[in-house]
Amino acid sequence: MFDQAYMEFLKHHQSHRTGERLRRLLEGHGHAEQLFLEKVWWPAFGQFHHLHPEYEVFDFKEGSRFLDYSYLRGPLRVAIEIDGFGPHLRNISRWQFSDQCRRQNYLTIDGWKVLRFSYDCLVDKPRICQQELQQFMGRWLGEGAMVEEASAVEKEIVRLAMRLVRPITPGDVAEALRVGNPYARKLLNQLVERDGLSPTAETSESVPIVSIWIESHFVCSDSSMIRQ
Repeated sequence: MFDQAYMEFLKHHQSHRTGERLRRLLEGHGHAEQLFLEKVWWPAFGQFHHLHPEYEVFDFKEGSRFLDYSYLRGPLRVAIEIDGFGPHLRNISRWQFSDQCRRQNYLTIDGWKVLRFSYDCLVDKPRICQQELQQFMGRWLGEGAMVEEASAVEKEIVRLAMRLVRPITPGDVAEALRVGNPYARKLLNQLVERDGLSPTAETSESVPIVSIWIESHFVCSDSSMIRQ
């Protein structure tokens, strides 16, 4: 499923570009950028809506540059960069290092949010990268109007799960909502059944531990981001 969606994603953007923007997409979009989509973005969201590869931006002082990805949705503009650690980075000059710092500063000044992922993290810890993306989307998009299927209580549990740095438990839900453990466990099980959360392990048969797997239809503000 990913391979087909990925090819359609690239063809769509290639068909809408010409000149340098097309050349950059054909030559600059490489293994690391594809790996990010395969190991991180696709497992987290299941689609590529609002995502643009090799996106051209204009510095207010130094002309145009290209981002590995941009995510453009309403007023939200996110720059996503994949950073490798190879000889070219280890041998970077002082001027090049300063240029990279200025580049990110200019983006921030211009209103962009910036997310950076190392190549090693994509390979070795893709789940952490997925969670960071999901937490970011929940932070910036999760406060809007959500789909009707998620109740107010379910939304609150998902927000709580995103704030934790560990798997969420029935005890967490019981304390936050001021309910009993059996009811908290029932709420978590309902979210698992609806793919709002994903179970990772069990400490006992009666106390499931649930991981922070935030499906797109629980954190996004319109149906265009719902996994089909």
